[in-house]
Amino acid sequence: MPSRQERKRRRLRAWRPWGLALAGVFALIGLLLLAVMVVPLPPPRVARATIFYDVNGTPYARLFTENRTPVPLAQIPAYLQDAVVAAEDDRFYRHFGLDPVGIARAAVRNLLAGRVVEGGSTITQQLARNLYLSQRRTLGRKLREIFLTLQLESRYSKKEILAMYLNQIYLGEGAYGVEAAAQTYFGKPVSRVTLAEAALLAALPRAPELYNPFRNPQAAVSRRNYVLDRMTTLGLLEPAAAAQARAVPLRLAPRRPSVAAAQFTDYVVKEITARHPDLAGDLHRGGYRIYTTLDARMQAAAEDAVRRFLTVGKPDAHGVLQPQVALVAVDPRNGYIRAMIGSRDPGGTFNRAVDARRQPGSAFKPFLYAAVLSTGYTLADQQVCEYVSFPGPRPGEPYVPKDYTEGGRRPPYHWRPMGIREAIEISDNVVAVRWAATVGPDAVAAMARRLGIESPLEPSLPLALGTSEVTPLEMAVAYAPFANMGWRVRPLAVLRVEDSRGRVLEANKPELTKVLDEGVAYLVTDALRGVITRGTAANLAGWLDRPAAGKTGTTDDNENAWFIGYTPDLVASVWVGNDTPSPLPGFGSTLAGPVWAGFITRALAPYARSDFARPGNVVTVPVSAADGLLPNPSSPVVEELFLDGTQPTEVSPLYGWGGGLEPSLPPSDRKGNESGTPLPAQAPGPAGPRQGGSSLAPGGRPLPGNAACPPDPRNPARCAPTPSAPSPPRPSAPPAGGQPPPAGP
Repeated sequence: MPSRQERKRRRLRAWRPWGLALAGVFALIGLLLLAVMVVPLPPPRVARATIFYDVNGTPYARLFTENRTPVPLAQIPAYLQDAVVAAEDDRFYRHFGLDPVGIARAAVRNLLAGRVVEGGSTITQQLARNLYLSQRRTLGRKLREIFLTLQLESRYSKKEILAMYLNQIYLGEGAYGVEAAAQTYFGKPVSRVTLAEAALLAALPRAPELYNPFRNPQAAVSRRNYVLDRMTTLGLLEPAAAAQARAVPLRLAPRRPSVAAAQFTDYVVKEITARHPDLAGDLHRGGYRIYTTLDARMQAAAEDAVRRFLTVGKPDAHGVLQPQVALVAVDPRNGYIRAMIGSRDPGGTFNRAVDARRQPGSAFKPFLYAAVLSTGYTLADQQVCEYVSFPGPRPGEPYVPKDYTEGGRRPPYHWRPMGIREAIEISDNVVAVRWAATVGPDAVAAMARRLGIESPLEPSLPLALGTSEVTPLEMAVAYAPFANMGWRVRPLAVLRVEDSRGRVLEANKPELTKVLDEGVAYLVTDALRGVITRGTAANLAGWLDRPAAGKTGTTDDNENAWFIGYTPDLVASVWVGNDTPSPLPGFGSTLAGPVWAGFITRALAPYARSDFARPGNVVTVPVSAADGLLPNPSSPVVEELFLDGTQPTEVSPLYGWGGGLEPSLPPSDRKGNESGTPLPAQAPGPAGPRQGGSSLAPGGRPLPGNAACPPDPRNPARCAPTPSAPSPPRPSAPPAGGQPPPAGP
């Protein structure tokens, strides 16, 4: 049996490795502490401006960090100091720069949530990162951050660290530090901010872009109220004072534009930070180079068109000029966003081009007719414009489409058959709804989504008249397949992002997907050219020096005015409306149309005139203007375009239409039929006023009335309403094919 001395020696030998390990740990800690005390802090990182380049490689905007005004801690209200501590690091005064409790708490919450919902960085760690390191997430950077944090804690008091942090932290809108942020958001020095304003400033460091009160006021107020609740929970604020501050509405100073093409640049920043959240606080100081798709000359043309041709505005209750405007120009060959206007004020706080959804009205009809033509129907096929009812959303409430009546001065129906081409040109509502019933609302919605609409669509008959809300950017993207012969484009704003060392962080290329037969795209385009030459937008024809196609849109009560038009080289979408929907002093053709025409004319002036390329599967066939069938000896003849294989094979049975034909509408009645889009007088332009004309068939010939029942204004009931029976099915259109269009410059 071992003696007591032997047992003691064994115990000592057993503990010896642990003792050596413990001694090593203490030695490392000692060396670390010595290094912390001896090694000097590195110089802070020198902030560099981030430069934005347009598509031609020309710098057009800069984001920089000089918007900082350091102030002593004595000038920063105590409740702002407390709010920042409550929001960012509630154990700030109790830890040594690293907070094991906070790290463990964040790890548990992130594990339970299955994603990162809380960070474990302290105020001192954030300061070390902002002063000395980049925002890249690597193990080496994290270890350096810990070392620098300990150095800061060993050299400065907590109050000194907090003062440096409050003067260093990024708070959005290019503002670094609480003084610059107070001036930016509230137009006052930080010493005068209220408790509610202080809580809002304290809400920003966590995610300055997400909680930016100019862009996301609801999210900002929600985060502000969270900060007030945290202050109450931690005993830093009385509940009554917190409740009073929560009740204060958000009041901001006017936003001042700091860069050219401010709304496009904001859109680019939003796109980049959505894909690279770690760059959010670094873009204004990291010296990045961002190459965009913007064409600075086209952007200037857009701003000029808004300034010259948008109707005179009046301030609303908030002092914002109304009506407002949005314009987006997209290159249909590659999806490049060439120009963007989100407000009539270049420094406006709300980008209506991408963030505002409004009903497009009749500007949605090309998607309907693309669906119709894709099923094998032709531009010559007809529906009768007459009274018709469909089951409504509720029992006993039928849906009855009507044409624009000009305030009751015109009948709501034409009481005659009407071909698709004419229905597009005059924007007939009844015919559009009957075609929607023929192919089905689901097919209309599916076509719109296929072409580029991503907003929710209600697949009901009124969808054909544009009752679902969309953005101007979506409309420009969805019209691009008509301009480029069937290719959907992904809207592209950022080509390449490089850091200050020239390393490429992101590179993007055009993405095109075949979504529409090129023949169908050409037929829609040819019909939309008629909208400008003799339809609801004929007032714009004199402005243009090149082939163009487009569509007007005006919603009920004239609350939204649209024009989306294009050439082979450029698609532009223009919306005009009041932020609080209310009647406008005009229509799509008179409000949005001139802005579009003024922009297109100047934007494309340096470029050669180009025409839409006719695909090989489109043929020209002489047809009877009466019914779109092959003409008989007495038929009025017009030429119409067809997909090869869908042209008529039957001869028109209608005789006696040759001489003395009376037009179905007198020249004075040749007006648009979309809700709120009469044809205005010729706008100023290089050409003379538009000539009057009757209701026209393809090629400009008059269309006759209904042979079986000619219209009689004195007795419209003699043309008894007919049920909306679907037309017989047509053969499927040829499958989509072809090659993508050549990429633009």
